[in-house]
Amino acid sequence: MSFQEFSLLEFVVHGAQRMGYREPTPIQKQAIPTILQGSDLIASAQTGTGKTAAFSLPLLSLLSAAQGFPRALILEPTRELALQVKEALDDFSFFSSLQAAVLYGGVGYGAQREKLQEGVDILVATPGRLLDLLEQGETTLEKIEILVLDEVDRMLDMGFLPDVRRLVAQCPKKRQTLLFSATIPDEIEHLSSWCMTQPKKIDIGERRSASESVKHAFYPVAMAQKLELLQTLLKRTDFQSVLIFCRTKDGADRITHQLLHGKHTVSVLHSNRSQQERIDALEGFRSGRYEVLVATDIAARGIDIAGVSHVINYDVPQHPEDYVHRIGRTGRAAALGDALTIMTVEDLPQVRAIEAFIGAKVPRLKLEDFSYLYTTLFNEEAAEQLLKNVRGARTLKGYSYGAKRKR
Repeated sequence: MSFQEFSLLEFVVHGAQRMGYREPTPIQKQAIPTILQGSDLIASAQTGTGKTAAFSLPLLSLLSAAQGFPRALILEPTRELALQVKEALDDFSFFSSLQAAVLYGGVGYGAQREKLQEGVDILVATPGRLLDLLEQGETTLEKIEILVLDEVDRMLDMGFLPDVRRLVAQCPKKRQTLLFSATIPDEIEHLSSWCMTQPKKIDIGERRSASESVKHAFYPVAMAQKLELLQTLLKRTDFQSVLIFCRTKDGADRITHQLLHGKHTVSVLHSNRSQQERIDALEGFRSGRYEVLVATDIAARGIDIAGVSHVINYDVPQHPEDYVHRIGRTGRAAALGDALTIMTVEDLPQVRAIEAFIGAKVPRLKLEDFSYLYTTLFNEEAAEQLLKNVRGARTLKGYSYGAKRKR
């Protein structure tokens, strides 16, 4: 099947072809006809399945030509995703007069105000900045015909639901609403019942396994040696580019500082960085100016970083699906990739959850000639029993596992 077989306008098909799109992905095959029919839609599909094109191509076709005021709104949870979607819209609409504006916080209002004053047809925005500009009278949602809520599960995780509700309330009741998400938790069902009309549903299926082109393994180590093991892995790995995931912003900054001392070209990406710093980090990593990018999970979903040869999880992710998202940043487009995860005894519950989620045992590997300190991880059954005993003791003493004493 080709994009020409959909009832897309000619300029949209040409825009997709210009970007190298040949055959639609499963989410695109199902979503594009549904959207073109004017139906509300709830679509569930994992990162990297082509969701942006699935709503962008029919949206552009429905808008058809420029009119100079906002008729479509696409809400995104992060600045990076908003910029990425805006870039895709510009590419797909290359042969049309349609104009899009991207609105996000962390930068001044000037350029965004100027773009709105020039006249735009599509708003791509993060909730907070859009609310600010609406309150300042810089734009309006009164004539929105199509509303897209993208990466909704991530927006819920980030606490944006109240802002989303405020924005939806400012859109016309008679509109088409499209909801795209990697997963559909109960909160999304409640949201859809409030803001959608008889939505059709598409579920491409949750990706629960690593790509066959990705070789992944866990590296057990004592907590005190995590950083030393990371530095040794980098020294002994023949890599082109490495994406390192950390659980916290402070952890990402600390690792970046240590790697810079180790003469690596490295940058860091997390929510405390300024917008220009985040753009520099992504563009520098894509271009090869930085060989290492250290990031929190803000980069795990949706961000387009192609050609990553290695992913290293410095911290085991808290949620099993995030493990699949993280290691999925390598081994793309049939290229081979490697994913290495450093684990300590405290990570065993998350490791077990990951293996249950993907339905497979992940190999444990040790580096030769690395001076390991002893860890009970070298006997996982004993380590698990120890964790259970510690957890039980803390509960008896008024602790919740890993938390402070209850008062």
